[in-house]
Amino acid sequence: NKKKDMVKEIAAKAAAERQEMAAAKETHKKLQTVNLANGKFLAVPDTAEDQVRQAKGAIERAFQDGVTRQIVRFALLPEDEYLNQNDRQWPGGAQQMYREAAGPMTRNLLETVRAPTSTSAVEEDGTDDTSSSSSLWNQKTNVTSQDVWDFDGSALVTAFAPNAKDDVQALVLSNTDNKYTKDIAEISNVMGKRLFMLVNPFWRNLDSWGFNILAPKAKQMAQEVIFDGGFQDTYVCLQTSVRGEDCIALKVYPYDWQLYAYAETEYWPYEEYTTHLGSTKHEPTSKDFGEFMKDREEFKMSKNMRQMQRMMGNNNDD
Repeated sequence: NKKKDMVKEIAAKAAAERQEMAAAKETHKKLQTVNLANGKFLAVPDTAEDQVRQAKGAIERAFQDGVTRQIVRFALLPEDEYLNQNDRQWPGGAQQMYREAAGPMTRNLLETVRAPTSTSAVEEDGTDDTSSSSSLWNQKTNVTSQDVWDFDGSALVTAFAPNAKDDVQALVLSNTDNKYTKDIAEISNVMGKRLFMLVNPFWRNLDSWGFNILAPKAKQMAQEVIFDGGFQDTYVCLQTSVRGEDCIALKVYPYDWQLYAYAETEYWPYEEYTTHLGSTKHEPTSKDFGEFMKDREEFKMSKNMRQMQRMMGNNNDD
């Protein structure tokens, strides 16, 4: 009887362990699914090239989901510079921003993005079109730039595909001037179902349009053309500072906003690395960053205090 009881007890323990392992695996799968669903796996792009590559995927996914009017906001980087390399200044204003960063990044983006609207090699008139979307992915587009207002640094960048139905356009560095709102309405009308993007517009939201006595209906027009016109943020890489910490907010369609902060390794040469803080459904505020950071060990002390502690530690070592 004792042996039978022991056997039963061992069998029961084994069964319990199997159930526990199965439950753990299921939990792990669920966590992986959640992480994939909300974008926790996304990495902070280090270079302009990284941003363009990341934006391409987001833009194409959104376009496949029917989003033909998109807003892209790069963290503008000149070639060969890194995202958190230094406190970047643009003494030349919008012209310098376009010349050194916004222009090259947008052109590189349009060289790679594919947004086919032609669905078959047979056109509506029944003719055979060998340059249809089926081969678009392997064909090179011709990218051109046309200045809108040179003193604003604004430009219209166009990617001419082998089939005109697959052309893509991007208006770069537009602002709240009525001219741009009218241009957006006109271009949007001409583009139809094709992809049209606003890249790094200087406005953030409708509140950016203050009252203008010379254009009293400017805000209303912006509401109708842009905010009610289907334009949607599909790729955004924002740099910000919260509590003295360098932070990144990343939006990559279709995932939630991802929040990151730069921390330092504990040992010399104290290199910076990004740590994932959390995610939000909405564009994150300083309060969101602060809430995530307050419980993180890396940020218990301020950045200045961490630097002082390292200096004192080095002195003690000497």
